[in-house]
Amino acid sequence: MGPHPAVADVRRAVREALAHVEEGALVLAACSGGADSLALSAALAFVAPRMGLRAGLLTVDHRLQPGSAERAETVAGLARGMGLDPVEVLTVTVGTAGGPEAAAREARYAALTAAADRLQAPAVLLGHTRDDQAETVLLGLARGSGLRSLSGMAARSGRCLRPFLHLPRATTVAACQALRLSPWDDPHNVDPRYTRVRVRRHVLPVLEKELGPGVAEALARTARMAREDADALDQWAESAYRNCALSDIGESVTLSAAELAKLPDAVRRRVLRRAAIAAGAPPGALSAAHVLAVDRLVTRWRGQKAVDLPGGLSAVRRYGTLILAISPIP
Repeated sequence: MGPHPAVADVRRAVREALAHVEEGALVLAACSGGADSLALSAALAFVAPRMGLRAGLLTVDHRLQPGSAERAETVAGLARGMGLDPVEVLTVTVGTAGGPEAAAREARYAALTAAADRLQAPAVLLGHTRDDQAETVLLGLARGSGLRSLSGMAARSGRCLRPFLHLPRATTVAACQALRLSPWDDPHNVDPRYTRVRVRRHVLPVLEKELGPGVAEALARTARMAREDADALDQWAESAYRNCALSDIGESVTLSAAELAKLPDAVRRRVLRRAAIAAGAPPGALSAAHVLAVDRLVTRWRGQKAVDLPGGLSAVRRYGTLILAISPIP
């Protein structure tokens, strides 16, 4: 008799995600102790040795709740019981920039990346599910931040792999039950102070009720298609940048305004963003409003003044060229 269907699903997902990893390499699961990452860890412990891979686990103690260190050690103990090795507890300090959710995420990913570097692991598995992807798409839609935001999380981003993006959260819960694993329910996952929690507990259920079942699956499918489109546009923009750039030296980029004007809006604005970053603008501070202001120097040229950009940059149009450089532009 074969494994429970949910167990088979999570194992298959992990096996497919690791198909590109060289034999003998160390693969790490990032585990919080919740159902998603616990099912992920158990699947990795089963699949990795059968693929000739070594498997370990990282768990992050954010120190945001009483007893977090003890819970992290409990997760580590479960991992060792599964045969995972090495197993490490990573203790981090969470800042305040960008709000509690963003700060915790930044601290967590930094710790996971540093540990993977130290352990020379080419892959870190994350337990995000189709439901997480749907929530991410809705949050991106609410921010109105464009196609890339709607594309959600990537199944593969550098060394980070997300094998479960096509699986519903119910599958990971069922897998844990079948394997007699007891997930830890993080109180933060039901705390309405967090935007994602409100989306999970209120917004998605209303959509399912009013529009019918399958909303999460449809949103995840939208994310996949949006990512494909965004990747294609980014590749087009990279090629267009090379065609438009008259010079790209140090903290100054000069582009042909005539060549820029030939491009579709979506491609041209990607080129302008790429140029601003190449000239020294901090990517996180460069907003859509900044890019649109520079775009008007190309599409609505009326002899207007330079546009100020983050990082002390200016964008100015002169003699048929667009110059982005540290102020003042000579």
